[in-house]
Amino acid sequence: MTSDSTFSRRQFAVTGALAAGAALLPTRSAKAAASYEQAALPYAFDALAPHIDAQTMEIHYGKHHAGYIKNLNAALEGQADLAKHSLDELLPAIASVEDKALQTAVRNNGGGHWNHAFFWETLTPADKSGKPSDELAKAIDAAFGSLDALKTAFGGAAGKRFGSGWAWLIAKDGKLVVTSTPNQDNPLMKGLVDDAELGTPLLGLDVWEHAYYLHYQNRRGDYASAFWNIVNWDKASARFADAK
Repeated sequence: MTSDSTFSRRQFAVTGALAAGAALLPTRSAKAAASYEQAALPYAFDALAPHIDAQTMEIHYGKHHAGYIKNLNAALEGQADLAKHSLDELLPAIASVEDKALQTAVRNNGGGHWNHAFFWETLTPADKSGKPSDELAKAIDAAFGSLDALKTAFGGAAGKRFGSGWAWLIAKDGKLVVTSTPNQDNPLMKGLVDDAELGTPLLGLDVWEHAYYLHYQNRRGDYASAFWNIVNWDKASARFADAK
């Protein structure tokens, strides 16, 4: 991987701004740019039980998520023009990286890191799950007819995703949409995922087998249903307010 295979700072700013529809966030500090790091979980490994068991959480967080971060940092070693950006800046513009091997590595591992960090914050112990804000509840009713109808649509997206991937609730053009992406893709990746999948993520569910197989085996639908018991509605409502 060579530095001339990446785009310039000016090219990144233009591409990122177009992809995100807004000005880029500030670049990370020089110290932070040295590597991406894994934030601590906001709850204990067993805090989501019985909906997600402690062993799954420990393996998922400690092995799978940590592995994406390790591989991302390895891929971006010597790529200072890319590594200095947050993933919120980098992923919307990653399609413009000309080195396809590097693009793929960041797509898979940067996507894996972003998706999991987002997922941990989407979850909370069942007694803290709460409910959607009034604004988000109104938007859910407008888009789907009811919260139960959203759950059905979301479960359908999770179940129909062939192989590994994610189900998402996104804000798109002022409306709520349920969609899904393969592998570690997400709705930020302009130019890499279909336009219908692009938007601001509000909720995301990991439907890779490592996320549920120890407890649910092949019952992905049961896992998707159990997800609603541990949704952090305060976080989803805040994301919706920010998206507006």
